[in-house]
Amino acid sequence: MAETKQTTRTFTLNTGDKIPAVGLGTWRAKPNEVATAVEAALRAGYRHIDTAHAYGNEREVGDGIKASGVPRSEIWLTTKLDNPWHKHVVEGLNASLEALQTDYLDLFLMHWPCSTDPDDKSKHYADWDFRDTWREMQKLVGTGKVRNIGVSNFAITNMEKLLASPDTKIVPAVNQIELHPSRPSPKLVAYNTSKGIHSTGYSCLGSLDSPLYTNDKILGIAEAKGKTPQQVLLMWGLTKGWSVIPKSVTPKRVEANWQLDGWGLTDEEVKAIDSIPDRFKVCDDKWLPVQVFFGDDE
Repeated sequence: MAETKQTTRTFTLNTGDKIPAVGLGTWRAKPNEVATAVEAALRAGYRHIDTAHAYGNEREVGDGIKASGVPRSEIWLTTKLDNPWHKHVVEGLNASLEALQTDYLDLFLMHWPCSTDPDDKSKHYADWDFRDTWREMQKLVGTGKVRNIGVSNFAITNMEKLLASPDTKIVPAVNQIELHPSRPSPKLVAYNTSKGIHSTGYSCLGSLDSPLYTNDKILGIAEAKGKTPQQVLLMWGLTKGWSVIPKSVTPKRVEANWQLDGWGLTDEEVKAIDSIPDRFKVCDDKWLPVQVFFGDDE
């Protein structure tokens, strides 16, 4: 049975900092909804908010934090460096800090291992890749502006390249990747763990209109426990040992996703969810100028 106090649970990173196990994701949230969702989440008890420059909602996230009345020091705030900013890491960070209306980030992630030419987003820089970007991101540590650095959407192939680079002096604290029962990526999660890298699962509910919401095994467990399918999916991820950042802009759903204390999943229930055969990916790499997923994570 999973531990019963998930809302105060943390995972200790390789830096010694503790990332909250449950956070609010803000990808694909519509304009003018994010601030309300962030405020509702923080008032409900969340202390982990995840955003990205590419989402176009950092200012709303900052507004929601201010409206909540929760001190910034009590909140774990993550944002991400967008692909066209790879040659301008400091400028990218400063733009995010200004939008978020904060002096520092708890976690700054490289959003994708793709150094996109801002003058032509269909192209990748010929003279720069993610290893160069990471070299520059490392310089942020110790400045007071960034407490931890990490990556996102890194498969094993690219993680091996990053860790093998002579310029890599800091192992990423986190690799944020798509994780749900139809994208469990056991090899990638195990690889991250073996390198001391924490996994955070995005699209942990399978995204909008997820087929997982109508899966018989998920529904059966949810009904037996008097929980929602979403709550079961989140508990599955937590039981697997990664942090989860479910996205919702509806205050009632935001609050429902937080109701994870006082119950858990049995080993048999976890195995039943693990046995779901369907596979799908919410976020692919077809829109990028380079391939970043290689089928090496399953």
